[in-house]
Amino acid sequence: MKCREIYGQGYKNSISTDLEAADLIHGQIKTSELIVARANPLMWVACAFAPLFFVASISAQTAPTNSAIPASVTVQTNESKDSLSAPPVVRNESANPANAASLFAPVTKSDTPKIYTKGAPSGPAEMDLRQLWNELKLNNPQLSSLRESYLSAKATVPQINAPANPQVGLVWSGMPANSPLGLGGANAPSPQYPNGISSNNSISIAQPFQFPGKKSLASDIANTNAEALLAQSESTYLQLGAQLSTLYYSALASQKQLQVLKESVMRLEMIKNVAKARYSNNAAAYVEYLNAQVAQSAAQADQFIVERQLSVALNNINTLVGRHSREKLVLRGDVRRAMNSVPTLLELEDYAETSHPSLKSSALQLEAARKGVDLAKKAYLPDFQVVGSSFTPRGPFSANNGAMFYQLELDLIIPLYFFTKEKYGVEQAQRNQAAAEAGNISNRQQIVLAVNGAYATYEQAKSQAQFLKERQVPQADTAYKVGLTQYSNNGQGFNDLLTAQTQLRSLEVQLALAESNLLQAQAVLLVTSGKEPF
Repeated sequence: MKCREIYGQGYKNSISTDLEAADLIHGQIKTSELIVARANPLMWVACAFAPLFFVASISAQTAPTNSAIPASVTVQTNESKDSLSAPPVVRNESANPANAASLFAPVTKSDTPKIYTKGAPSGPAEMDLRQLWNELKLNNPQLSSLRESYLSAKATVPQINAPANPQVGLVWSGMPANSPLGLGGANAPSPQYPNGISSNNSISIAQPFQFPGKKSLASDIANTNAEALLAQSESTYLQLGAQLSTLYYSALASQKQLQVLKESVMRLEMIKNVAKARYSNNAAAYVEYLNAQVAQSAAQADQFIVERQLSVALNNINTLVGRHSREKLVLRGDVRRAMNSVPTLLELEDYAETSHPSLKSSALQLEAARKGVDLAKKAYLPDFQVVGSSFTPRGPFSANNGAMFYQLELDLIIPLYFFTKEKYGVEQAQRNQAAAEAGNISNRQQIVLAVNGAYATYEQAKSQAQFLKERQVPQADTAYKVGLTQYSNNGQGFNDLLTAQTQLRSLEVQLALAESNLLQAQAVLLVTSGKEPF
């Protein structure tokens, strides 16, 4: 009868503590204590072991079976389970303090690479995705190079449209009589020209002119090509932004994995101490405690790998946005807020065909090619040159013996040699136009195809994330709680408990990766259609 009372009381306690176990896993119970009363060994065997307790950290000492067995219960408050909103601090000093110290050491002039010419900028240490994109736009060296190339191309437009430079000439003649440099005695005096026939000076100014419309059309072509270069830089900005978004969400996934692994370590600590307490009461084999300890060590080792992955991702993000790779950076983000509604496939295709920078660039290149054909046809038209000269018969070695007179000359520069250069110039321009048209069509097809592929990837990632979040993770969590309850109530399912805990940890990590893949697919989809992912 006494045995039934004891066992019934233990069963009642086990039922009342089921909800406590669920709260305990999430760190809602701070401290609780339980003292196991003195019991007879035969009574323990006969009564099939009353329920132990639900704890997060149990400290038990081996004692004789006929003595009191105290067990102090202390539960540590768990970290916030808000997804990706509070990133954990990355530390790995226990593994290798020297490497950890050098990895997170502040950037100084002594350890700054010489190839990094900008120095270590002092930007905000905590950024979200929008701030990172702004830093990318302002400080990325590749985008800076493209901006300078665009400004350089724009600077050629007024140069092409400007008038041609005038030519100024000075003619000085009047060699001495019978000079050996006077070819054929050209300077020999005669009764009619006593001072020679070439004793004069002249000043001439020549101004070339192109046929009306040539310069304006050429400058228009240069301006169109410059705008096409700007559109290409915008397309490159979106591509780099997609890479940045991928790194950003990968880093957030690593932060979430660290949080999951820390929770797994706490769960394994609970399992380990339950196994230790049961072993101290001769209710379990010591190998169960050892297996729990090994599983906990494996979870801690996984933390080191994820911390390294997070460090590499942060270094890559810093480099991509133009910061020093070792500069401190903390990422802010919320998965639920980032999972916005995505437009339909038709809307994205229409937007891409009308607003994608790559298509805008190819359209501008096609426009420039068409204008190039018009300019090549204008090569058949002649150019002009106006020359104005002033002459005086005064020689350098003779007195002024005549009046000054002027001369105006109009030169016509005509295409010669049966229009060979002009004909092939027009053919070249027409070939360029055909190539630009084909390239524009191909680019449009590739953009639409990329949008379709990105949308399919997004839908697949969305389905996988929903399946993990709504079905697999809750099922694994329930299996773990049931296994923990049974094992804590003197059940024999230790291996099942470890398997359930491992499966829960694996699915939680898979969920973090699936959410990261979903956000990456969402960002890539929007970027592929020509939009920023926020």
